Amino acid sequence: MSTAPEILWTATEAAAATGGRAAGTDWTATGVSIDSRTVKPDDLFVALQGPNFDGHDYVAAALAAGAAGALVSRVPAGLGDGAPLVVCADTFAGLGDLGAVSRLRAPARIAAVTGSVGKTSTKEAMRQALSALGPTFATEGSLNNHWGVPLSLARLPRSAEYGVFELGMNHAGELGPLSRQVRPHVAIITTVEAVHLEHFSSVEAIADAKAEIFEGMDPHGAAVLNRDNPHYARLVAAARTQGLSRVLSFGSHEDADAHLIECSLHATCSGITASIRGERIQYCLSMPGRHHVLNSLAVLLAVSALGGDVVEASKALSRVPPMKGRGQRKRVELPQGSFTVIDESYNASPASIAATLQVLGRSDPGAGGRRIAVLGDMLELGAQSPQLHAGLAQPLAEVGVDLVFCSGPNMRHLFDRLPAAMRGAHAADSAALAPLVAKAVRAGDVIMVKGSAGSRMGRVVDALLESGSAAGQAGNEAATAAAAR
Repeated sequence: MSTAPEILWTATEAAAATGGRAAGTDWTATGVSIDSRTVKPDDLFVALQGPNFDGHDYVAAALAAGAAGALVSRVPAGLGDGAPLVVCADTFAGLGDLGAVSRLRAPARIAAVTGSVGKTSTKEAMRQALSALGPTFATEGSLNNHWGVPLSLARLPRSAEYGVFELGMNHAGELGPLSRQVRPHVAIITTVEAVHLEHFSSVEAIADAKAEIFEGMDPHGAAVLNRDNPHYARLVAAARTQGLSRVLSFGSHEDADAHLIECSLHATCSGITASIRGERIQYCLSMPGRHHVLNSLAVLLAVSALGGDVVEASKALSRVPPMKGRGQRKRVELPQGSFTVIDESYNASPASIAATLQVLGRSDPGAGGRRIAVLGDMLELGAQSPQLHAGLAQPLAEVGVDLVFCSGPNMRHLFDRLPAAMRGAHAADSAALAPLVAKAVRAGDVIMVKGSAGSRMGRVVDALLESGSAAGQAGNEAATAAAAR
């Protein structure tokens, strides 16, 4: 039996939270939106202002699309006298106020996730694990920055028993304010890697910036850290300096609080045996790859730190849905057979490409097929960019990739390093590369597409899907089969 959506905000509550005044008709909202193009019925639309846009220009469109009301700093021209509004001094500050009040009134136990790679997939695994234990809210997509975090907090239901928030940064000083807004009971740092080097003097400086996540935590909070990472000791010291009484670790190290005993890696899933704070458990993870295996240990360790049932939570990890741009697999039908696309187009770094290449290496092509990697530029790597791109040649060869397509000036360094037999094509950008890849693929191929968000490698994925009849590949069936072995 369906239940009515929970009311998040009334006009009176929103006015009180933001120090504003309610105008026009009364309203109640079951959601919060900052985008008039995706606003849903009964959302509160927040009219943010930026250097190239003004949300006040779209208030009328949001209300016409069904928004319950709008948070504005001025009444837009053309609205009727009865328009359902809350008028405050500054809508960005008002969004922060909504988030702050929502966090104060929510009884939920809160987890925050950051790290150089693996934030969103770990957040989604955490959502799935905690949902098996009680009503759980989590950040939608990658709303992890200075406006995404307060927006997510403003959406936190009163009824949630657990909340999971993704926190991101690419400069020092960004994570601390986000942590102080979320005030997590548990914070996970998945790993520290050579990402955003353009903005940092060293990887150690990146570790220090990641450690800012501890700034919003009270002394009873728990830090969940990667014991296998070279910067583990640095992060432990930062957590202790912040006054945290609980510092927990995960990884393959035998002294880790959650340590991997053994795992069976497959193309679409993994079977895992682990010890979580002394409790031996076995479970199946629907996300393939050793990097996801290790992050699943962090998830279960965080569940334990929140007081949840680790065994029940582990059962849910076989049902983590594949995410677009982060490993989602599609089978594309051709007249003579089919090929498989592994969509990793959302983002990329040296560490994440190396990890996903391991997944490609475990994906067996069909008859006459090949393993193909389609790679776009990794961005924000600074002066080390040429060698970091060229350095991908070795992991490509190690996992048995047959053919490599590259786009962007940075990936030219990799393309020139490859043996002639592995060179598919290089193009200036993804738009130019997409038709070359679509023309080259054949039945039996397994094609992994990856690049930084700015490289827009989703164009290549779209071209591949449009080249035949795409059907979703039921990766969870393989996970269920593995679990039954």
